Amino acid sequence: MRTLLLICTAVCSLLAQQPPVPGTVQPAPAPAAAPPAAAPQSAGNDEVLKRIDDLMWHVMLDDIAQVDKVEYTSLPPARIGNPRAPGATNPLIVRAYTFIPKNLDRSRKQPLLVFCHQGIHANSDTRDAHVFRELLEQGYSIVSADYRGSSGYGRGFYEQIDYGGREVEDVYLSGQWMLENYPFLDPRRVGVIGWSHGGLISLMNVFAHPQAYAVAYAGVPVSDLVERMGYEPAGYQALYSAPYHIGRTVREDILEYRKRSPVFHAKELETPLLIHSNTNDEDVNVLEVEHLIAALKGEGKKFEYKIYQDAPGGHYFNRIDTKAAKDSRREIWRFLAGYLKPDRAVN
Repeated sequence: MRTLLLICTAVCSLLAQQPPVPGTVQPAPAPAAAPPAAAPQSAGNDEVLKRIDDLMWHVMLDDIAQVDKVEYTSLPPARIGNPRAPGATNPLIVRAYTFIPKNLDRSRKQPLLVFCHQGIHANSDTRDAHVFRELLEQGYSIVSADYRGSSGYGRGFYEQIDYGGREVEDVYLSGQWMLENYPFLDPRRVGVIGWSHGGLISLMNVFAHPQAYAVAYAGVPVSDLVERMGYEPAGYQALYSAPYHIGRTVREDILEYRKRSPVFHAKELETPLLIHSNTNDEDVNVLEVEHLIAALKGEGKKFEYKIYQDAPGGHYFNRIDTKAAKDSRREIWRFLAGYLKPDRAVN
C-alpha cells in the first residue's frame, strides 16, 4: 500500500501539468473553436490519465471496498460503416468499475446501485469518490460503466458515442452483469442514480427498463435536448451533430433529438423517482428540468422533486463538500433507502 501511495504522489504531480481530458465534466462549455473530432488527439495523454485514475480508485476506496474493473459486451455500434467487414457487427466491449463493501454480509441478499457518470465524452472518475464512499458506507454495492463515447479509451471508443441511445443500454447491461456474477445481489432492489448527463441516463433507464429498477435519482438532469440546443454555443452543439454521432443539427432532425430527451418519455415512468435541480445551474438550465417536471405532472405520474434556490455550487451544488451539499445528499440517501434498504434509516 505504501508503494501504491508513493506512485500516486508522483503521478498526481504529473496530472497537475496535463491539460484536462476532453469532454470531462467542467462547468464551462466546450469551446466553439475546437472541432469535437479532434478532441481526443488534442489531449494526447487521455488514456494515460485514465489509467492513473484507475489506480486512484484503489488508493481512495480500497480501505472499505473491493474495487475492480471489468469488461462486458453490450449492443453493437450504433453506426456501422461496412456491416460486411469481419467483426463489424460484433457487440461492443464496455468497461465498468465495480465496488463491493468489504464488510458486506454476502449470506443475505443485498441492494445494488447503478451509477451513471456525468458528462459528454467524460468517464467514471475519482472526482466522485467521496459520493461512492458515502454509498459504500451504507452497504451498497455499486457498478459504474464507462459507456460508449467515454474518454480514456482512445479515439475509436470516443467516436462510438450515442447520446441518449445505446449508451443507455450499456449502463443497463452493467447492472445485469453484476446480478449475473454476484448472486448475493437482489434483482428486486436495484437503484439507478446519476447527475447531469448521468441524470438523463438514469431517467432513460427507468423509462426503457422499468422492471429492472426499484428506485431512481436524477440530479440536475439534462432533460430536453431540443431546448438545450437553443441556449448552448455552437461548439457544444457540434458534439451532437458530428459525423460520427447524430450527424445532423437539431434544426435538421428535431425528431431525433426529441427521441433522446427524457421530457418526451414522461408517460413511460413507472419507477419511484426523485429529481433535484438548482435555479443558478450554469450548465443544465433549470428551465429544462421544470419542463420535465411539468411533463411528468401532465401524465399524472407520482414522483418527488426539489428545486433549490440559488444553492452555492451551481451545477455541482450537492456534489461538493459543503454542509449544504452533504445535507442534500442525505435527502437522496434517505429516498433511496426507502426502496432499497427499508429496514435501515439514514440519518
